[in-house]
Amino acid sequence: MLRDQLEAWKARLAEVDWIPWVIIGLAAFLRFFLLGIKPPHFDEGINGWFVDQVIKNGFYRYDPTNYHGPLHFYVLLLSQTLFGRNLWALRLPVVLVSIACVWLMMKFEPFVGRTVSRMAALAMAVSPGFVFYGRYSIHEVWLVLFSLLFILGLLGLWKFGTPNYLWCTGMGLAGMILTKETYVIHLGCALIAVPVLVVSNALDPLPDARRAKQTWDYFDLAVVLATGIAVVVFFYSGTFFHWSGVKGLYQAYTAWFATGHEGHGHEKPWHYWVSKLIVRYEWPVLAGLILCLSYQRFKNVSLRYLAIYGVGTLIAYSIVQYKTPWCIVSFIWPFLFIFGAALLVIPLRYRLTTYVISATVLCASLGSTIWLNYFHCTTDSEPYVYVQTYNDIYKLTDPLFTLVRRNPVYYQLTGHIIRTSAYPLPWMLGDFPHIGYYEQENLPAKLDAAFLLVQEDRIAEVESKLHEAYYTEPLRIRAYQDLSKVYFNAKIFKDIFPGRRPEFKGKGSG
Repeated sequence: MLRDQLEAWKARLAEVDWIPWVIIGLAAFLRFFLLGIKPPHFDEGINGWFVDQVIKNGFYRYDPTNYHGPLHFYVLLLSQTLFGRNLWALRLPVVLVSIACVWLMMKFEPFVGRTVSRMAALAMAVSPGFVFYGRYSIHEVWLVLFSLLFILGLLGLWKFGTPNYLWCTGMGLAGMILTKETYVIHLGCALIAVPVLVVSNALDPLPDARRAKQTWDYFDLAVVLATGIAVVVFFYSGTFFHWSGVKGLYQAYTAWFATGHEGHGHEKPWHYWVSKLIVRYEWPVLAGLILCLSYQRFKNVSLRYLAIYGVGTLIAYSIVQYKTPWCIVSFIWPFLFIFGAALLVIPLRYRLTTYVISATVLCASLGSTIWLNYFHCTTDSEPYVYVQTYNDIYKLTDPLFTLVRRNPVYYQLTGHIIRTSAYPLPWMLGDFPHIGYYEQENLPAKLDAAFLLVQEDRIAEVESKLHEAYYTEPLRIRAYQDLSKVYFNAKIFKDIFPGRRPEFKGKGSG
């Protein structure tokens, strides 16, 4: 009896298609492994601070000049409530969303075929960019998820016309609106790609170009629209506590267009995405982009549409002056499908060569991912590492948290952060209620404290007013920022630095 059950179990296992599980497992491993290896990024610190404000105010006060929708902050609030106020909880939602994006790539199988969808999913799973930014608590990965869902819905409506794809389209659009104002680029390119596809089909007719009969009705459409609008209003209105936030849906574009045109310190040349990032990191994307040159050879309407849409979004993002490297994940995913479709374009006599090149490209991508994410994740020479916080920041936080672990009463320590742009410290030290942040020419009434972090050009001024003895260390928070100096009061931190003599002695220290 037991032997029969064992044989039946083995038979069922043999029938399971393990390839999707292997791809998802690889994606999950690469995104979870050593998740806390790098300190919180500047933007992660800001996002965490916004969550603190949600807790303080009871809702998220949407600011149209912030250029980001409210959804991410509420999800972070839920994560921190469930798992605590720590770096893993801050990054966990985006890690899960990034894994979900890989899963969603395989849902394109009815439109591009099993091999193409799995190759695209595998390329995303091992992509340096998708892994690197899939381990950051930022908005862009949400935009990938919802733009995938939106395009999946459009293709599904064209091919099948069923209500479930109507829901994918509606919820994908609502999710993009809730994530980032750049949704207009994706929406515009998705719409423009339709007439371009019509022209392409007229030049070279496709066998599957005929639109399917739609099985949804106006009631279904009304329900999807009502749901999408309700969700958008719910979050933008601060869960009905900040109704003026709804106006930000259109107010944001005054500042957004100005920033996109001027760059505000993040301006890059038009070829930045290809020459600086794709060529260096994203070889499957580069291969897909090259194959787009012969997109007319695709005898599949979905692949041809994805090629047109992908090139359109790349052009749009290239025109915008404001460029930060994490935005790349928002628009390169269509090229992964084109990379996966190489076997459909390249002649049969080169099939073996195509297999070898594809495998080599994917292995190179995996190697680059490992190199970047686990060995050089804070190295400035890597273009993906952009305004990343240095490990130097632990010179300040490690002694503080060592004290707190010994006795939680040390959360009540007084500290002064005397420098501009101190993020991610306001989030990292958010559990210390007596830390003051001083920019411009501001200073606390009493400078002596348990610890201080002082900007380089204010060190002489601060030291002239200190009276106690301090252990000191030079500290640089991130690139493009001057040096700081951290001070630890010798009376409080003497057990943390045993046998060490204070490097600075104030006027009253003896």
